[in-house]
Amino acid sequence: MTSTVVYQGDLRTEAVHLKSKVSQYSDAPIDNQGKGESFSPTDLVATALAQCALTIMGIKARDLGIDISGSKAEILKVMGDKPRKIDTIQIILNMKGSANDKQKTILERSGLTCPVALSLHDSVNQEIKFFWKD
Repeated sequence: MTSTVVYQGDLRTEAVHLKSKVSQYSDAPIDNQGKGESFSPTDLVATALAQCALTIMGIKARDLGIDISGSKAEILKVMGDKPRKIDTIQIILNMKGSANDKQKTILERSGLTCPVALSLHDSVNQEIKFFWKD
């Protein structure tokens, strides 16, 4: 098993990563009867996309001898209705590291094809933009 999730009541859950024992909470958003006191499950999906992209880019960057430490993602999740689901995930990746144009292309393609990106349904619009700062 990877993790466990326990419903805490009042639209809140606690997830525990079994190997590390790290826990994380989710809360229903204000626009869906919750308090919005933590990430909502759909916030976690959008955030996971950015985390996955940066992680896969980090692996490729290490292979290329490039340090992208300090790179930062800004995430916006847009919900649709009928059915209520994630409509769009917008991510701005502010990338750090000295990479030439070819390396930037390789890194960007790696991020765009990370496992979370490939796992999301085609109906979820993924809008990911890269901005490089050396």
